[in-house]
Amino acid sequence: MRRIALAAVASAVLLVPAAPAAAQGLDLRVGAYFPRADSNLFRDDEILYTVSKSDWTGVFGGVEYSHRLGENVELGVSLDYYERQIDTSYRDYVDGRGNDIFQTLRLEMVPIGVTVKFVPGDRYSAVQPYAGVGADLVAYKYEEFGEFIDFDGRFDIYDDAFASESVTFGLHAVAGLRVPFGDDFALALEGRYLWAKDDMPDDFRGNEIDLSGVSATIGLHIRF
Repeated sequence: MRRIALAAVASAVLLVPAAPAAAQGLDLRVGAYFPRADSNLFRDDEILYTVSKSDWTGVFGGVEYSHRLGENVELGVSLDYYERQIDTSYRDYVDGRGNDIFQTLRLEMVPIGVTVKFVPGDRYSAVQPYAGVGADLVAYKYEEFGEFIDFDGRFDIYDDAFASESVTFGLHAVAGLRVPFGDDFALALEGRYLWAKDDMPDDFRGNEIDLSGVSATIGLHIRF
């Protein structure tokens, strides 16, 4: 999955035309991702395991290259990463000794985005707000591993691992604020909403995964 992500973002960067000095920028950011987790996969998880939607909140961060297309318009190409691992157990079932039956759920996501931003003002403004929209390729991998109950048999408990990995399309909207310090640096605060769903392949075929959610980040914007 990481090879797909890196190849895609490298191709996107090559499509951006050369820019004059001070017309390009690089953002390094980190923050949190708050998944909506509103699909049958997550609803089934909540019924079966000791997990809730809020448990999927995790660390989110990445990098974005931006190119100024005009006086108040930028084109950005971004690569971000989110990962969350949750240790759970069955809500309503225990083993023959009365002990919990444990498993781990894990979601990894790499959104590769292209964003068109409207940036009023100029590089000398005391505060520089911006807003934009864009499209994404979202590479993801969902896993469950640990102990499971054979509900189709004699309710035996067995060790196993299940995974689903794919790439889907997404859309996003973004709003942010840059606060310059010095000639070439700015503090960057950003909120982003990603819309992305997919019909899962592999071990979770027949399930839909909802990758949509809100990210909130803080970072450094570098002009060059």
